[in-house]
Amino acid sequence: MPDLSRLDPLKPFLPWLLLALGLVAPFALSAYDLNLLARFMAMGILALGLVLIWGHGGILSLGQGVFFGLGGYAIALHMKLADLPSGEIPDFMVWSGRDSLPFWWTPFSSPAFTIAAILIVPTLVGALFSWAVFHRRVGGTYFALITQALALAFSTLIISRQDVTGGFNGLTDFYSVFGFGLASPGTGSGLYWVTLAVLCVAFVALRWLLASRFGILLRAARDGENRVRFLGYSPTPFKVVAFAIAAMLAGVGGALFTLHAGVVSPALIGVVPSIEMVVWVAIGGRYSLAGAIVGALLVNLARDAVSSAFPELWLYLMGALFIFVVTLLPRGLAGLVKRKAA
Repeated sequence: MPDLSRLDPLKPFLPWLLLALGLVAPFALSAYDLNLLARFMAMGILALGLVLIWGHGGILSLGQGVFFGLGGYAIALHMKLADLPSGEIPDFMVWSGRDSLPFWWTPFSSPAFTIAAILIVPTLVGALFSWAVFHRRVGGTYFALITQALALAFSTLIISRQDVTGGFNGLTDFYSVFGFGLASPGTGSGLYWVTLAVLCVAFVALRWLLASRFGILLRAARDGENRVRFLGYSPTPFKVVAFAIAAMLAGVGGALFTLHAGVVSPALIGVVPSIEMVVWVAIGGRYSLAGAIVGALLVNLARDAVSSAFPELWLYLMGALFIFVVTLLPRGLAGLVKRKAA
């Protein structure tokens, strides 16, 4: 099995350090800070998918917010239904003039269906979308623009259907999930451990995938698509599978984020959030799985601190960070570590 240390210079010490910090955090942080950390870890799951498609596949997606939103809205639908008395509908539907649930809401009353939807729907949408685009050999800047348009269309659709999606305000006011009260300290702690476990499983699975023959051919397609075709391989299936996996990870991250944040709305899934997701990975290092997690944590921690004190300053600061990284640290913080180690 190929050694990925050349591709991921943060191996092996940083993943173990991150795991140790994650295990210690519940005993060292307040409930609020632990909840905040769990949200950012959920975002780290999405960031891992971007490393797969952007760093190792050369596929820049500016629309990961779509899949993040699909997972987030799936779990939100279930929680809204779980909290409703029998025969009633959510209050925002009443205010919008509806008198019954949409037919596609009803299956989300089942926990099993909801979990399946979180895993399958983003994966299926990502696979169908990417196949339609890659089958026509669209890539590079054109693909990035198409995914950005997809994010804009999705957020616009959510906003325009106020009567069934909550519109611009999104869905909130959740009280329980799968029978556990969200206000209970035990539930918050349990959700943190679930998020940490999912992040670890995603990290290990992607390391294995990138070290496999699939990862080798994915990087080969990134570096020379025509050469891969000349050798008898079609790059399309590899790119479609990678994009579908990244979409699934984004959906899972969106569902976990919604559980911790208690809200999902178009403000979290549109064009700007999708670009911010790319910035996390660029800063951490788009070739490094551990670097992407660090980037997601650091950028969002900085966002929480800066935007609380200077709300109007954050977007300028993030833009400056992105320009700095792209021009001086094209491999992000992971590349800086490798440079110093050398």
